[in-house]
Amino acid sequence: MRVKIDYDLCMGDQNCNKVCPEVFDFDQDQLQSKVRVDSVPAHLEDKVRQVARECAPGAVIIEE
Repeated sequence: MRVKIDYDLCMGDQNCNKVCPEVFDFDQDQLQSKVRVDSVPAHLEDKVRQVARECAPGAVIIEE
């Protein structure tokens, strides 16, 4: 699984960082979340799916 963020939609609420800090980081200068990994580790896939479901603007995009 790979994950990316649509920066045009990201509101910078940091929810993804709170739910899965192993995969997401927050850029204080840009006030947006960033993906920290190239490929999501298998044991974190469910957390990343949760993040994508809970992202209000739909900025978190999963590529299976």
